[in-house]
Amino acid sequence: MTLQADSAPVPPPPPDSAATNGISPTAEEAPQPLSPPPPHPTPPPELRVPIWWPEDGNLSMDWVDNLMRCFDWSSRNVPPSELPSVLPVGVFDSLILVASKMLHKEPNCVTVDPFRPSSDDDNTPSAASSVVVVGDVHGQLHDLLFLLQDAGFPSRDRIFVFNGDYVDRGAWGLETFLLLLAWKVFMPHNIYLLRGNHESKYCTSVYGFEKEVMVKYGDKGKHVYRKCLGCFEGLPLASIIAGCVYTAHGGLFRSVTVTPSKRFKGKKNRKINVNHESKILSLGSLEELSKARRSVLDPPWEGPNLIPGDVLWSDPSKNPGLAPNKERGIGLMWGPDCTEEFLKKYQLKLIIRSHEGPDAREKRDGLEGMDEGYTIDHVVDSGKLVTVFSAPDYPQFQATQERYNNKGAYVVLQPPNFENPIFHGFSAVTPRPKVNPYYDYKEVIDSDEELDLASMVTS
Repeated sequence: MTLQADSAPVPPPPPDSAATNGISPTAEEAPQPLSPPPPHPTPPPELRVPIWWPEDGNLSMDWVDNLMRCFDWSSRNVPPSELPSVLPVGVFDSLILVASKMLHKEPNCVTVDPFRPSSDDDNTPSAASSVVVVGDVHGQLHDLLFLLQDAGFPSRDRIFVFNGDYVDRGAWGLETFLLLLAWKVFMPHNIYLLRGNHESKYCTSVYGFEKEVMVKYGDKGKHVYRKCLGCFEGLPLASIIAGCVYTAHGGLFRSVTVTPSKRFKGKKNRKINVNHESKILSLGSLEELSKARRSVLDPPWEGPNLIPGDVLWSDPSKNPGLAPNKERGIGLMWGPDCTEEFLKKYQLKLIIRSHEGPDAREKRDGLEGMDEGYTIDHVVDSGKLVTVFSAPDYPQFQATQERYNNKGAYVVLQPPNFENPIFHGFSAVTPRPKVNPYYDYKEVIDSDEELDLASMVTS
């Protein structure tokens, strides 16, 4: 698949009439029949539009390739409101149903094993696969398509781990998320999709994804949006790669001590006392992570189930220890000593997290900026902590003329030393098709600033 970044978007239709501008037509200027809008370009013959769902339900490389090409073409040539002519609701339903079932069956922390048999019927080990770890992509479809080409598509010898934040801010969050779901259905053991903090009801209602879906699917928009939220609930929280690399969107998490209170006679249920108000914070364990309830639309910032919120919203710090993440109002800040403690306890060598783009990093004292798409935040005795961000020239819509012009990056982990990250930087695909934003990017509060937590609806 070859990207054609210089294709022109469809021009807007002309105004209806002079009356549009408040000018009444004169007798000599009798209203004329409106000219029909220009027809949409015909898809190239190699594309199969509309997209169909295979009768046997089994996706192929040809099907996924056609989906990528159709999304690229429609983003440049078809108004957003006509996406159903490219991807009918019935096909959406089939794809998200199969993908959701797969994701909900995976554990909170998935094990990514690059050492696999040479064939399904053979226990003979083959050469280990490489693993590509991708950070935030935020609806920047064309940059994701480039990344997949640049790194090489998922295959038997190439596994992908995506670290969350597929939607919001960018204008093609729906296509981005559905494309990754298609890859997951096609190659379930070669692509792993983790959850980001933007895969939530709160964030998608503030940062554009909900409105994007409503514009693109009209009267079916609520249905499509609801199905996406249900799928978000099934996304795993973290991964362990090759037994030595931990990945999660935000990062580390606290231990949540739960103690049963006195059982009252005649009561089957016991009240739970949670020590989340304690000033003494300690790192959580992988066992606690495995037991956390991830199927919540908005990760809690209080109560007995704090681990998902920590994993998705926390940030590293140069200061030692664990502390509440006051900048965001949810999650933690953790220092190099906590990174060392976590790595040493589980015999790991590397932590890869995402969550912070150039806009967030410019507000963080003591930490490097995100100009190159990655940073090395902690170097300790047992290994290191890195942040990778895969949305170049982010965000797509900016309130000022001066842009960040950051590169995006992805990480390649190669055998036998999976703990040594190889960073690949790339620039944004230009020009982007012209499109209107789906949120008030000039006024909305940044998600790296203290949030209006009272408006977050917990399940």
